[in-house]
Amino acid sequence: MDRSQLHIGILSSPGMGHLIPVLVLGNRLATYHNIKITILAITTSSSSSETEFLKKSTLTDEKKTIEIIPIPSVDISHLINSSTKVFTQLRLLVREALPKIHSTIASMTHRPDALIVDIFCTQILPIAEEFNIPKYAYHPTTAWTLTLAIYCQIFDKEIEGEYVDLKEPLKIPGSKELRPDDVVDPLLDRSDQQYEEYLKLGMEYAAFDGILINTWEDLEPETIKALRNNEKLRSILKVPVFPIYPVGPLRRTVETNEPDEVIEWLDKQNNESVLFVSFGSGGTLSTQQMTELAWGLELSQQKFVWTVRPPSDGDADSAYLNSAGKETRGMPKYLPEGFLTRTKDIGLVVPMWAKQVEILGHSSVGGFLTHCGWNSTVESLTNGVPMIAWPLYAEQKMNAALLTEELGVAIRPAVLPTKKLVKREEIKGMVRMLMYTKEGKTIREKAQKLKMSAENALSVGGSSYNSICELVKDIRSRLL
Repeated sequence: MDRSQLHIGILSSPGMGHLIPVLVLGNRLATYHNIKITILAITTSSSSSETEFLKKSTLTDEKKTIEIIPIPSVDISHLINSSTKVFTQLRLLVREALPKIHSTIASMTHRPDALIVDIFCTQILPIAEEFNIPKYAYHPTTAWTLTLAIYCQIFDKEIEGEYVDLKEPLKIPGSKELRPDDVVDPLLDRSDQQYEEYLKLGMEYAAFDGILINTWEDLEPETIKALRNNEKLRSILKVPVFPIYPVGPLRRTVETNEPDEVIEWLDKQNNESVLFVSFGSGGTLSTQQMTELAWGLELSQQKFVWTVRPPSDGDADSAYLNSAGKETRGMPKYLPEGFLTRTKDIGLVVPMWAKQVEILGHSSVGGFLTHCGWNSTVESLTNGVPMIAWPLYAEQKMNAALLTEELGVAIRPAVLPTKKLVKREEIKGMVRMLMYTKEGKTIREKAQKLKMSAENALSVGGSSYNSICELVKDIRSRLL
């Protein structure tokens, strides 16, 4: 390898929702900034889709500017039980994988000039310090959720009882107020281990040399300004100016033009006439909610493409670490009787997985019913597609609040889907409002403006392009 070429290692925690933004970031740095990238991907033995995605990503990098090194899965069965939350499991998976990560870096002929770690890998600090490698955290979601993670240690000292029982919003310096109902999952129960893990994550952020965020200046101007300049936030980070790098919106690109039944079906539909429905790689609905959603779509008489996963009456993120490939067995059993027959002329039901990037970029798609995972949100925003926000877990309630209240590019149910069953009549009403009404047209126009804003941010000379240039400059300065 050319020793003058910068070499950056990026560490990804398990799960498609974390692996995808890391690979996209690596591709951006390699393609537009001529950087050699080594991705260390912590794997699990239970996610076949993750394994296939890694194989495919390795094969498609023809220039060999990106090397992917899978970190073998570790056994945490002795550390968890049936009630251990996914957030805690991810932190434990990374913690137990640290010795393997250490040995992998130690064995490299040319160790990375800098390390970038995703949100669950901030525990790598001692390894980075041992090898004297500059270290940066990658927060692959909004600046607003980053301010919460950093400031939560103050809430922990000042607020008694459960956050969800508060009568007033949580006030984060320089940021949008946070309703108790919209707090991230780790803040739902302060006695659960995931709450302690979340506090540690926020404290670990302060020890990094900078934080990359998958957002852009025009999307969250005031919050980004607060992260850079607000005195209360700076006092937590313990530096006069903490380097913040908004590098988004980073998302997957269309990779192949292989024949696909969904794309072929969309080709036959009218412009902006189809609603795409998907809850991501890890989201699931209850049996009862899936029935109501099916009836709501049918009653709306709106054309749709629905990516369906088997229902789960447990946690909404129960599929996150166990995502599998296509599964068609039994699908008619968990949809209302006759649904597939009655909707065959207006809808297409796809089991488990669909080409989401290609679908959202198709001219026939005019709306997206989404769980508001940030990967999916960014893919919708960068295609100018308005949304029906249906948050399920993690930080998705905060994302939904941002999309509906601040940006005006989405609508959402009157009551959070995590608190109350969303009935078929309300679903029908939301679909028709987004796709047919004057209000829906206004939302669509705002989404189109954000699409242009996103393109400008990533273009040469744009805010996010310049932010990555500043990051590269900072890394080089630390090597001298």
